[in-house]
Amino acid sequence: MTISTVPWGRVRRAGSKLTTPLHPDDYLRLLNPLWTSRELRGRVEKVVPETDDAATLVIRPGWGWRWDHRPGQYIGIGIPVDGKFQWRSYSVSSPTKQRGRTLAITVRAMPEGKLSSHLVNGLEPGTIVRLASPEGDFTLPDPPPARMLFLVGGSGITPVMSMLRTLDRRGAFGEGGPDVVLHYSSPTPERMIFRDELLRLEEQHAGLRLHQQHTDTDGMLDLADLDAICPDWRERETWACGPAPMLDAIVEHYDRAGLEDRLHVERFSLELGGDGGEGGTLTFRNSGKKVEVDGATTVLEAGEQAGVGMPYGCRMGICHTCTVTLVSGTVRDLRNGDEYAQPNEQVQTCVTAAVGDCTLDI
Repeated sequence: MTISTVPWGRVRRAGSKLTTPLHPDDYLRLLNPLWTSRELRGRVEKVVPETDDAATLVIRPGWGWRWDHRPGQYIGIGIPVDGKFQWRSYSVSSPTKQRGRTLAITVRAMPEGKLSSHLVNGLEPGTIVRLASPEGDFTLPDPPPARMLFLVGGSGITPVMSMLRTLDRRGAFGEGGPDVVLHYSSPTPERMIFRDELLRLEEQHAGLRLHQQHTDTDGMLDLADLDAICPDWRERETWACGPAPMLDAIVEHYDRAGLEDRLHVERFSLELGGDGGEGGTLTFRNSGKKVEVDGATTVLEAGEQAGVGMPYGCRMGICHTCTVTLVSGTVRDLRNGDEYAQPNEQVQTCVTAAVGDCTLDI
């Protein structure tokens, strides 16, 4: 390299970093942005279109990632969008222990979803994202049951796809393996995520049967038709994932049949249906900020309205990133009505509302 081609600007920037009092972690990030012990990170290797409004993100996690997730679990992913950091949780759609040390999430862009639209339509390969460790109990047992039924709608196929791919990778669909029935509801064939792969898996494995329902022409699934779709559904372990109305109907159907113990449900959205608090004055002790709130506004939303830098992750009461210390007062969980009033108790701000005046340590 000649002197004229040396990238002196880059050298000076690196030099300035090395002469400032940084954490050892910061020096590691100068060498590789995935080398950090402060947080889990990953690099987006590629973005693969699945349908007109859905894409799979293949991510290579960095240091600290533990390859112990179970098929069906979800991870958190965070990126800055329009100057504000956004976190959401998405199911892992790749099998466990995938070669190449990558994992995949599959995202459908929602009209109201700022992050989902960006992930599907605006994310460039090479982007560094923050990650949260796998969570969730909607998982494939090991060993799997002898007979399994999956009832999915729309993007609800994503956690189930991880299970099916894992079974395929293990060779579990062979003789003596589980017998699997998959019912998949989607508006049209073109909007069915992974449709070609599912048809290929069905063709390859006698132990997998796919039932497609195109709701634009066939209407919604009538659970009375389960006897025709899967005559032995009462004897099968069942996993259901999809839109809330579909899941509500499935839960009610299994409850009436006395089979609630055989049903596993994964919901992608949080429904805060519990009774709210009475509202009051929220005081954020460290910042000194206060805000008057009603009983339906979550503590997280109230803090953001007051300009407090509130921590958050999934905003669904799952990841516990939003947890802060309650100094005084009472908050109520909007999911189930449980109240928390013990000083120094840890509360999830994204799912709780004030019951009278409260002070929080933030």
